[in-house]
Amino acid sequence: MSDAAPSVGGSSLPEMDVGGRLDRLRPSLVELGLGGLLVTNITNVRYLSGFTGSAGSLWVDEQRAVLVTDGRYRDQAPDQVASVGTDVDVEIIGSGRPSPLGVLAGGVNRVGLEADSVSWAEVERLAGLITTAGGGDPVSTTGLVESLREVKDDGEVARIAAAAAIADAALVSVEALFVEGAVESDLATALDHAMRIGGSSDRAFETIVAAGPNGARPHARPGSRAMVDGDLVVRDFGAVIDGYRSDMTRSMRIGGTGSGPAADLLAVVLEAQAAGLAAVVDGVPASEVDKACRSVLLEAGLGEAFSHGTGHGVGLDIHEGPAVASTATGSLRSGQVVTVEPGAYVAGLGGVRWEDTVLVTDDGHRSLTGFPKAL
Repeated sequence: MSDAAPSVGGSSLPEMDVGGRLDRLRPSLVELGLGGLLVTNITNVRYLSGFTGSAGSLWVDEQRAVLVTDGRYRDQAPDQVASVGTDVDVEIIGSGRPSPLGVLAGGVNRVGLEADSVSWAEVERLAGLITTAGGGDPVSTTGLVESLREVKDDGEVARIAAAAAIADAALVSVEALFVEGAVESDLATALDHAMRIGGSSDRAFETIVAAGPNGARPHARPGSRAMVDGDLVVRDFGAVIDGYRSDMTRSMRIGGTGSGPAADLLAVVLEAQAAGLAAVVDGVPASEVDKACRSVLLEAGLGEAFSHGTGHGVGLDIHEGPAVASTATGSLRSGQVVTVEPGAYVAGLGGVRWEDTVLVTDDGHRSLTGFPKAL
């Protein structure tokens, strides 16, 4: 980062190692026999160059990294690339005619395209430009930059932690509003406003406040329902700092007694989450974390009520690698930031989900979300 490092709450955040990312990417190009890679996923462009605009692509080969964008970002692009450090060697050129890609890819035999971010029509257009310039047919690639993004450096972790702290404080500030008669959409708006006041540049995703029967839908959207005594309420939300996101879910009940089906559901899902968190450590198969959560719910007769995976990576995207699910094939690595979020959803009663964003460490994990999980 530049000398003017961003700060949260008066404290400067540590620098991010943006300069080392291109060097970590280039060996993958060699392994795949690529003469160059055209990065079109705008989040990947940001990760590699520091550029945050909504339109741009990044050409990467063994010698060069060239950011191609349009006139709207004539001043922004060089300022942002310069701000992430003098060791980030990225040239900047404007789009136009002839296409810069034709010049860059001329004579390159194998040009990689990011399969997950280009349409069929765009592939055909790019292929025409490349072959016209004397290059070979483009080839499909998946996950080259995304795999690098999975392991965070200290600066990235600090930004996710800062976003999580803002979300924690936001819930503290609005917790007293969750009472009988309160409306889902009003409470979601209050949470969003509190995060903005706390320094978040945006909400990490559409905030979920789902009460009563609505909570039985894992991704319910806040509506006009007023809460009634005994309602289970799912609150799922996150903040954003420098593009890095947090993710936390806290469930609760409006009034009610200390016993009964709602209380039991809150307790058993919290037990499942504790089992999953206990399994998080460097080297453990991600599927084992899912299994630890799912086993608790299966034993409680709630196996079918847990209808999604246990977690996901968090960073510049709210959902990124690694997946923490029964179908996951990889193992967790120190430096990854993942969620652990088992849930149980019962039609007519409601839903419960407990979620924390945690940093995987050599000997376990460190939770980045801190709002208490009280029954």
